[in-house]
Amino acid sequence: MKKKCLYCGEVLIGRADKKFCNDSCRNNYHHHQNSDQINLIRNINNILKRNRAILKGFNPNGKTTVRKALLDSLGFNYKYFTSTYTTKEGRIYYFVYDQGYLPLENDLYMLVENRDI
Repeated sequence: MKKKCLYCGEVLIGRADKKFCNDSCRNNYHHHQNSDQINLIRNINNILKRNRAILKGFNPNGKTTVRKALLDSLGFNYKYFTSTYTTKEGRIYYFVYDQGYLPLENDLYMLVENRDI
């Protein structure tokens, strides 16, 4: 019984453990196997990049405050961040890479930059 390429079904010639007839079939096979995961990761990375750009745009000097409505109007997504930092007083800063924000009263957010990274 002859082995066939896992992607295109062509009969394989060569090594006994060969699974694909060429690099193109190998790449296409693995791309189709992982495409759902790749798309999920790509979409999350795009959201994180957009969030960071929004924060950086409002915070060129390293520390400022901004209204929630302004972040909302630019499509900031509060569900996606890369890390948190909790102060001794219990305040939680949310960071998108090096750009962070702290929810304050009256729909204000303090924006900070972590320059230690």
